[in-house]
Amino acid sequence: SIPMLQAAKKRNSLNLPELTEAELEEQFVRGDGPGGQATNKTNNCVVLKHIPSGIVVKCHQTRSLEKNRKIAREILKEKVDLFYKGEESDVYKEQKASEKKKQEKKRRAKENLERKKLFKEMQQLDKK
Repeated sequence: SIPMLQAAKKRNSLNLPELTEAELEEQFVRGDGPGGQATNKTNNCVVLKHIPSGIVVKCHQTRSLEKNRKIAREILKEKVDLFYKGEESDVYKEQKASEKKKQEKKRRAKENLERKKLFKEMQQLDKK
């Protein structure tokens, strides 16, 4: 269970598969969530389906239909890459590296907190 992809990142270094328009099925629907009239009256949410794999992506990150189309394609590329390559995927490897980095940062913060507690205890003992 990997946290799903952070969309629209610059992933120029990754070797993602190219998707042809013939493999894609695109729909424009009303988005959901906050936004009131701006959301309720416009069909700027993009639903993109990769027909060969059956992967479906829904994107409503911006108010612009064109930007949402572009972002949806990037997300779909990443998901298709992950679907076909699995653990060999660059996306998977990048996520694992990011997860490891986050855990290391958390561990260091915990160690620093422990050091601070010990330091304060030592100071209190010295005062007595």
